[in-house]
Amino acid sequence: DLNEHALKDTIAELDPDKAFYYAVNVGDENETKAYVQAAIERFGKIDLFFANAGIEGVMKPIEEYPSEIFDRVYNVNVKGTFLGLKYVIPKITNGGSIIITSSIGGFGSSPFASAYVASKHAVMGLMRTAALELASRKIRVNTVHPSQTNTRMMKDIEKDLGDSKARETFSASIPLGRYAEPEEIANMVLFLASDQSEFITGTTFRVDGGMDASF
Repeated sequence: DLNEHALKDTIAELDPDKAFYYAVNVGDENETKAYVQAAIERFGKIDLFFANAGIEGVMKPIEEYPSEIFDRVYNVNVKGTFLGLKYVIPKITNGGSIIITSSIGGFGSSPFASAYVASKHAVMGLMRTAALELASRKIRVNTVHPSQTNTRMMKDIEKDLGDSKARETFSASIPLGRYAEPEEIANMVLFLASDQSEFITGTTFRVDGGMDASF
């Protein structure tokens, strides 16, 4: 993350012998090289890469969407994933796992979220390409696709829409009737990180409260 203060707070909650942080702009090539090298120096190897960095941009129609914000979203969500793959792949152990966060937006669309939706489609292409390229090394590559989740991002999207009932509307579109909790997304990531998923690669995993069944 870029927010070093938040990173420090998170590490303070964990075992410092098992976790460390590195403040980085994932869309910067030199900083990406540095965080990969820092991980190798700290742990000796990389078994798992979870490309989870992402930003939402703003909620505006395409004709009003600021080009500089579109570029920023793509720089983090797409280029950040690409650079992570570029520099992690030579270091990750054979038989390892790569997990990329996409979104239910990667399967369809949503008004006023052109940059975000386009970026989440794009990382699916990166995932499928990497899955084929790395199959000979038994490295599996998959994407996770959360629906609306109870995080800072959704709170900001609701505020940006300027609709006091946005959360209610979003929740009503989910058959289970509520937002996901971050831990529920993490459970899917944990499964894909584990040896229980060793024959699963090149595919997509929705954690969406039944939204796929309703389309």
